[in-house]
Amino acid sequence: MSPPNILFIMTDQQRFDTIAALGHGHARTPNLDRLAARGIACTNAYSSCPVCVPARYTLMTGCEPSKTSWLSNWAPGDNVSTRCGPYLAETLAARGYRTWGLGKFHTEPRHEPLGFETHEYSEELWPTEEDFLRDDYVAWLRRRDPSFNHLEQVHGERTDMYYVPQTRAVPAALTVESWVATRAVEELNRPDPRPQFGFMSFVTPHPPIAPPVPYNRLFNPDDMPDPALGDPAIDSADDYLGWMNHAVWAEDISNAQARQLRARYAGSITFIDECIGKILDAVEARPDAANTLICFFSDHGDHMGDHGAWQKESFFEASCRVPFLVSWPAQLPAAARHTGLAALTDLFGLATAASGAPELRDGHHLLATLRDSAPARDFLVGMFGTPGTSQFKCMIRRGDWKYIWLANGGRELLFNLRLDPAESRSFLTAEPALVTAFRREAADLLAAREVTRPAVLDGGLRSFPFAPFPRVRIKQFARGVTDFGQGPCAS
Repeated sequence: MSPPNILFIMTDQQRFDTIAALGHGHARTPNLDRLAARGIACTNAYSSCPVCVPARYTLMTGCEPSKTSWLSNWAPGDNVSTRCGPYLAETLAARGYRTWGLGKFHTEPRHEPLGFETHEYSEELWPTEEDFLRDDYVAWLRRRDPSFNHLEQVHGERTDMYYVPQTRAVPAALTVESWVATRAVEELNRPDPRPQFGFMSFVTPHPPIAPPVPYNRLFNPDDMPDPALGDPAIDSADDYLGWMNHAVWAEDISNAQARQLRARYAGSITFIDECIGKILDAVEARPDAANTLICFFSDHGDHMGDHGAWQKESFFEASCRVPFLVSWPAQLPAAARHTGLAALTDLFGLATAASGAPELRDGHHLLATLRDSAPARDFLVGMFGTPGTSQFKCMIRRGDWKYIWLANGGRELLFNLRLDPAESRSFLTAEPALVTAFRREAADLLAAREVTRPAVLDGGLRSFPFAPFPRVRIKQFARGVTDFGQGPCAS
């Protein structure tokens, strides 16, 4: 069989529990359901550093954040490919693939070459006017309809409006989601004898939560569940979540407001689903449809009020567990479920294995596992924040168990996800020997790499006296505006 086409379809900040076919009744996703029916749903998949930049470098390199050196969006990371080797697109191009990438890449620097033959960007925020005008989607929108040129934020208002239900200022056909889908279909239909590696990265449902008409009113807020709250001691153990709530003006969201946000979040996902349907139609119209490997996933989730938190960057399931679908009709079964552990780190090995020679790097041989020729992952590790500071935290997921270490205060959490999937009960006192084993394992794993070694002190996990993180606001205006009161009408 000839090498397969390989398509990666990625969303931003989409929770794992947002695909209807996987039993989540508050979702309407006919095309993701169709993709799940076409292949295998990995129902225990994780982002090992649940925030935008680290997650993207992980999937492009097959390396964990402990090697890429990106453990937050503000890490002082150097050139990642010097640490990890050629990026995935470079690797597949060297194997004879035509490579194209569309949408959000969120690299540092912003326009870092990643090895794509066709590389078109659409980012979520533009600090300067130059960044705004250089954005490929923005340039397309300005050509299509100059009446929207006045917009500072074409995806929705941020800063104090970050978690306020909104409607997109542009119609559905002119959104970044439609642009990605349209360009993807064009690339799929471009005549070329080479196999294709296509990467499609949607900016949404990342906040601001602003679906276009009519998806803004597709779901009734009264039908949405309230956020799930647990033991206050558990929900507040990670003070970084309180800092983040304040940073994005989300500390006072009521249940009624949360239901409104959840309704529009669901509407955003349904709109993305429709765009994905156009891509699937284009794939299925090709003669090599059965020999096309499609992977769908997100970089991380969103608490959406669960545990009293918003945003991501924690190791609660809502934040770090992601949707993850793999289909390859010529090689893999249809409508199947894989309940073993999987991670974004495994995507590099999945693509290289499918293209002819597995290069796993830090990942697991997921393709072999899905073919029942290798066991599933035994465990996975997550981490976030600068090692050796109070911001650092890590997770080990093994079997039914999840262990979380928080350097701020040396706090620990232990969950049994089979007995308590909502993570409302900590098993610290019930399982002291297990806690000790996890703590020792975490220290050994962190000590093994230079990047994370500062998180270890005298052979154990390094902790700091608990102190609340200082509450500050993050102002995310655009096009050179940096604060309230600025702009042509400010005087």
